[in-house]
Amino acid sequence: MNNPANHQPPRTDNCTEPGPIAVDRKSLSEPAGQVPALQGALSQNRQADMLEAADRNSSPSPLLDLISAQPFFQGLSPAHLHILSECAMVMDFEPGQYILEPGAPANRFYLILEGLVVVEAELAGHGMLPIETLGPGEDLGWSWLFPPYYMHSGARVVEKTRTIFFYATRLREHCEQDHEFAYQMMRRIAEVVVRRLNATQKRLLECSDIKKLTRGS
Repeated sequence: MNNPANHQPPRTDNCTEPGPIAVDRKSLSEPAGQVPALQGALSQNRQADMLEAADRNSSPSPLLDLISAQPFFQGLSPAHLHILSECAMVMDFEPGQYILEPGAPANRFYLILEGLVVVEAELAGHGMLPIETLGPGEDLGWSWLFPPYYMHSGARVVEKTRTIFFYATRLREHCEQDHEFAYQMMRRIAEVVVRRLNATQKRLLECSDIKKLTRGS
């Protein structure tokens, strides 16, 4: 499957990016809330071994093992993990590429294995506004689970990134047929949505304060 095109929307906002890509790698590996799935990323050595096996072997078992080991999916049944593995593949992205773009069909989502990705929101009259930077263990593309199934934000690669790609259209079909699977995915994605909305609100307030200070000077 081809990677998304290297398209970069114009950036005209006056707000600076949130620090020098302010990601606390230590915090990404620590428990982060009520849902065990968001506890963080795998150890680098363990994950590297699994990725190497998935690259060498075309059978679904290495990919299934890799998905099963991700904290985001902890607590899922073997049957549900198997569903995910049947709709997944490993994908790599280079710095500057856009993994997601606002307004695009929400037919996929990703779990970051390695690298850094900045989430951006389109702000009328200001271009793309950086919201937060995500690293290993984080989910990208929550819009696939909610109508009207269009992306609400962009995701730009900051450093070489490896992900697990999930074909969300097929996963939605499984959710319609298996309500337990739908519940398990919903409870994980819901926590992601709340955190992203909080991060967006914080950034908008920061930019508003900057504009007020500029007008007052």
